[in-house]
Amino acid sequence: MVQSDFETIRSVEIACSVIETLQELDGGGITEISNRTGHSKSTIYNHLQTLEENQLAAKEGNQYRLSVRFLDVASHVRNQSGNYDVIRDELDKAAKETGEVVQFGVEEHEKVGYLYKAQGNRAVQTISSVGTYQPMHSTALGKALLAEFSNKRVHEILDRQGMEQRTENTITGREELFEELADIRDRGYAIDDQENIRGLRCISAPVGGDDTILGAVSVSGPSSRFNQDRLHGELPKLMKNTANVIELNSKYS
Repeated sequence: MVQSDFETIRSVEIACSVIETLQELDGGGITEISNRTGHSKSTIYNHLQTLEENQLAAKEGNQYRLSVRFLDVASHVRNQSGNYDVIRDELDKAAKETGEVVQFGVEEHEKVGYLYKAQGNRAVQTISSVGTYQPMHSTALGKALLAEFSNKRVHEILDRQGMEQRTENTITGREELFEELADIRDRGYAIDDQENIRGLRCISAPVGGDDTILGAVSVSGPSSRFNQDRLHGELPKLMKNTANVIELNSKYS
């Protein structure tokens, strides 16, 4: 966890760990959650009761689960983008055309946050899912976003997040990463060549609008299907076209 420069509130931290555990376990009882989080049963009971009273948890017998209230929260977060319908439609179209996984990500908490994921008929399973985060330096989405930032901001992100080596192909040196970002700016797209997941390649293009970066789109697939011709030919073209449609619709909507 990144060290914060302020003091966190202990009770809120515990509540967050309870919510995360309920999600991981797909619901659970007091003892199970207590064992998983390392907090006493009485502490877990009090937090579960508070979450239930605030309609963030629901109780069925002796089991607790996250409530449907989170669907409203998720819908609100999704719609904050303002152009979610366009993103969904364009990514669904690209996924159908390629048969692969197509995603839209934004920079959040100095990581890539996944807003939408579409899967074609040949899509392979990836570790990313909507609402989760991945590192910026090892993903095509992240590098496409970093290339839009100033060097100072990139250094600040790397200072706090580091450059974890995810595979043997991960870029772990700043000089090499900045050279890569310069190449991305020149060609207009980023490549993750098995840098975040072994055997998976990804191409991403940034989505801008009115001097701001809205996010980035990407297409991912197995390295066996993502050969060099596709990596530097049809797939970057498709991603840049998809990004352009989202940009135009965001600008004039």
